[in-house]
Amino acid sequence: MGSEFVTRETTSYLDPPTPMETRWSALMPDARNVTPLYLQLARNLATAIHCGVWSAGEALPSERTLSDSIGVSRITARKAISLLVEQGLIRRAPGARSFITPRVEDPLSRLTGFTKKMEQRGFRTDSIWLERDIRAATRDEIVHLGLSPGAAVANLRRLRRADGIVMAVEHSALPTAIVPDPIAINGSLYSYLEQRGVAVVRALQHFRAVNASSEIAELMGVEPRTALLLITRVGYSADQRAIELTDTYCRDDYYDFVAELRL
Repeated sequence: MGSEFVTRETTSYLDPPTPMETRWSALMPDARNVTPLYLQLARNLATAIHCGVWSAGEALPSERTLSDSIGVSRITARKAISLLVEQGLIRRAPGARSFITPRVEDPLSRLTGFTKKMEQRGFRTDSIWLERDIRAATRDEIVHLGLSPGAAVANLRRLRRADGIVMAVEHSALPTAIVPDPIAINGSLYSYLEQRGVAVVRALQHFRAVNASSEIAELMGVEPRTALLLITRVGYSADQRAIELTDTYCRDDYYDFVAELRL
């Protein structure tokens, strides 16, 4: 009886750690390391976020829970979280709660629409339409899309959201021969184009830093003149026609653009 009891006790120590225990252990700083504990904790938490151990939009435990679970002071936990807030990995919300900031690493060598790109990373996507109509093309649209003066375009303007957070303000113009009925586009523009047999297969993108206008700032929920990234994309069909002109205002605290360079 005693032998059986000991065997059960011994077996209990061999039980695998729970997912939460694993997440805590990965954050623990090394007291023997000369690097300050708060920097170690910030680095460990940043690594866990980038590796997907903590999900985008997920609420972090309170400073007290964090400090108690990994054996550091609340001051250490607070300084580590504040550092990651400055870096844009964590955002504070009313009620002293902290959340993992959704971020997108966007490879510059791959052409992927917003919806597919977000869904591949596990985000829930949706759009809030601001404009979806037919109007006369502007001078820039005539030049970029090779249209005749007086031509009309499908005008698409919307907020692009991931997990309920506005990630970008997007404005697209396409020839009406490509998009005769803008109202028919409900989700992914690129999926709609593929279904019509006029997919975008190549694109040229230009990037520049801008300050948010009052209108864009209000739509994004940021302060006016906040630094943004403006991406202008011209998309081409398989027969090398320019069929899409899109301006996208991106929040630089949510987007990381990655380019691999080789000799």
